[in-house]
Amino acid sequence: MTTVPIKGVVSSDDNAEIYQFWGYSTVTPSDISDALSNAGGQPIKAEINSPGGDVYAGSDIYTALKNYSGSIEIDIVGLAASAASVIAMAGDTIKISPTGQMMIHRSSTVSQGNSDNLASDLQGLDSTDQAIANVYAEKTGMDVQHIYQMMSDETWINAQDAVKDGFADEIMFAGQPKVVVNGVGQFLSAEVIQKTRSLLKLKNDSNQSQIETSQPKTTHSVADKLAILFGEN
Repeated sequence: MTTVPIKGVVSSDDNAEIYQFWGYSTVTPSDISDALSNAGGQPIKAEINSPGGDVYAGSDIYTALKNYSGSIEIDIVGLAASAASVIAMAGDTIKISPTGQMMIHRSSTVSQGNSDNLASDLQGLDSTDQAIANVYAEKTGMDVQHIYQMMSDETWINAQDAVKDGFADEIMFAGQPKVVVNGVGQFLSAEVIQKTRSLLKLKNDSNQSQIETSQPKTTHSVADKLAILFGEN
């Protein structure tokens, strides 16, 4: 059985470099696509420990797992929150560590523009929530409206409740002592991502220029990174 890690922020391929610049671990659709191709139809064990992230990247990963020709066991070894909880639903069998947690909530975005723009974004969020609720409902057998209310309440689900409610099939290491698990990751704002993207472009252009002139490469200090966060660059 091939182990496929799904750990860190769920990111699009385009934004992974931005998160990695700030020291975040990431998982992208390309990471999973490559892993599945290398597995060649053999059974897969996907280990999840992720705070979630980009809902569309999560959808891409979920779909890739559902389309995989071999069997897939999902092991929630830590946290499966937000988009990562949707990915977890792709397993033929879903197991959760006795210390594991799931978290489900409604989708969110940053919106700007006129009233038509905001109304369109609102409709898009509602449509996304409905799609996600349907995935949870299909796995658990719960009523979609009940699932939707759980999402509205931003519900945390421990191992026992995950199995009881149908989000998982069994608890790993049954009978072993349990410890408290808490916390969830923080995501970068669109503004920070854009500023970092600009910085990386300048860095890449600068490095290329230095290679051409045989000059030493420059690196960005912690102070440089903090300057981006506080809007000084």
